[in-house]
Amino acid sequence: MLKKIGLTILAIILAYNTIKLVMVFADLNPNKFSLFAILVSSFAFNLMITGVFAFLGFAFPTSNILPNTYYKIRKPETIDFLYKMFGVKYFKLFLLKTFYRKEDNKKYFNGTKAGIISFDFQTKQSEFGHLLAFLVIQLLALYLLSIGFVSIFFHTTLMNIILNFYPIILQRKHRIQIERLLKRASC
Repeated sequence: MLKKIGLTILAIILAYNTIKLVMVFADLNPNKFSLFAILVSSFAFNLMITGVFAFLGFAFPTSNILPNTYYKIRKPETIDFLYKMFGVKYFKLFLLKTFYRKEDNKKYFNGTKAGIISFDFQTKQSEFGHLLAFLVIQLLALYLLSIGFVSIFFHTTLMNIILNFYPIILQRKHRIQIERLLKRASC
């Protein structure tokens, strides 16, 4: 219970600071930003908004907000195409070399049927958090574009694709394999 409260408070703090930062931008001159300021701002928006949904996802089963039909993979060939077209396999390799080393993977999938079901839940949680973050960040980027922050719009969008769209495709790709494993396990 204490963990849920703490994570919720962290999410609220990040949301509050994001709103405050957006309000500051309304009073700034877009032409006065250096490349460094543009990159830091774009990264901050992505990190804070993604953090809001990540902390909430760590505290609550947020993926349950969407119906199970959303998570069902209807056209795996489309996911495969996007996976290849955007080079998501390189993103996956980066994650495996940095954040999710082989010894850490056992906590996500231990090879049992219960492990498959748990991994399925984790992919849904991750996808939901990244999906909401992707949408909110893109709305924010469009707002920034509308008030003249063209460079921040483009950098924020690029980072959003890498930090949120790629993980969405990766989680959907995982669920293609999970669905196959669950079909085999139920036979």
